[in-house]
Amino acid sequence: MRGMRIMAAAAAAVLVVAACGSGTSSGPKTLKIGFTASQTGAQELTSKRQVEGIKLWADQVTKAGGIKLKDGTVLTPQLVSYDDESKTDRVQALYTKLINDDKVDFLLSPYSSGLIKAAAVVGEQNGKIMVTAGGADDATMEQGFTSIYQVYTPASQYLTGAIDLMLAMDPSIKKIAIVNEKDAFSTGVAAAAKPYAASKGLQIVVDEGYDTGTTDFGPIVNKIAAAAPDAILGGGHFQDGQTFAKAIFDKQVKAKFIALLVAPPEPTFGDIGAAANDIVGPSQWEASVAYDAKAAVAANISWYGPAVADFTAAYNAAFGSAPSYHSAGGYAAGLVLQKAIEDAGSIDPAAVRAALDKQDLLTLFGRIRFSTDAKTHGKQTAHQMVYVQWQAAADGSLSTKVVWPEAGRTAPIVPRQ
Repeated sequence: MRGMRIMAAAAAAVLVVAACGSGTSSGPKTLKIGFTASQTGAQELTSKRQVEGIKLWADQVTKAGGIKLKDGTVLTPQLVSYDDESKTDRVQALYTKLINDDKVDFLLSPYSSGLIKAAAVVGEQNGKIMVTAGGADDATMEQGFTSIYQVYTPASQYLTGAIDLMLAMDPSIKKIAIVNEKDAFSTGVAAAAKPYAASKGLQIVVDEGYDTGTTDFGPIVNKIAAAAPDAILGGGHFQDGQTFAKAIFDKQVKAKFIALLVAPPEPTFGDIGAAANDIVGPSQWEASVAYDAKAAVAANISWYGPAVADFTAAYNAAFGSAPSYHSAGGYAAGLVLQKAIEDAGSIDPAAVRAALDKQDLLTLFGRIRFSTDAKTHGKQTAHQMVYVQWQAAADGSLSTKVVWPEAGRTAPIVPRQ
């Protein structure tokens, strides 16, 4: 199959982190963990960040001597990954290969809800546990799956919090435009935002979808300008979000508030310069939001893994850049699986499922807990979103600030000029 080539840790095609030890009963045993990465296509940038987080987790576990079980067994993670090219048909074929040919023990997910949906079906049909990061689609996690576990906050909560932030900033806002990519994730976000907006007395004056891969936002931006909304909500993923924000700026649309999905929390969103200024984005994680380990213990919630500052420093050292929430999500998926294996005391699927069902952790990524209801089994129930805004300093330089919720903010929200 085209593109199926194993990638060494420093190569660019397919990632394999070599196992340490012999795999015999007298030494560390290999724990095979499979996933696909979008090394090309629409999800390339965000998938790369997620994979870096996964790789950092595996490297740190290996350097620490592996995953140690109570019976003395030591497991060393071996990551086996292929390039899915951001295509669902390749995801299905490659996850089948990971299970049947590579004989992986556990699965992590690709990046993006659409690709995860394809991978989850294959994993579930084969009884393979998969921990997902990079996907927030509610519908995927409402099919009665028994082996799929979601780390991200569900999509239905992405823009409802942005609406709360918007109205806290300016209660006079009444008219909004909702413009979103027509993929599963973005459509789910918009579908949840619309009734919530109506419940807050907001009027939706533009309700528009655009195809994945859209690069010309001129017609949509013209429609928005004609409707003159007070605020614009929507977007989809990184490339379209960045292009959409620039089109809004170039057209000089005078909305007081703009919140876009996925793109604004990514550090390279600022490459569009002034067009990024004042844009808000929902984020699954930000390095500046500190989680209190002592408070977790006091609330009888287990803290697990490194502190946020330690993770951020290690990521910077390994990859030469600051982590995004995609990076932290990938790392957290590894942590979640590691803790479940440790609690289970084995890699027996039934025991690991039982351990995942019982998990209630506070990690560098925030709180993690899964639904155990039959229909929504494995859906994330505890992790909460934060919201960032690109703000200009006195010298004109741009950076992101956490602006919501108020308890964790690093700066107040700035109305769009």
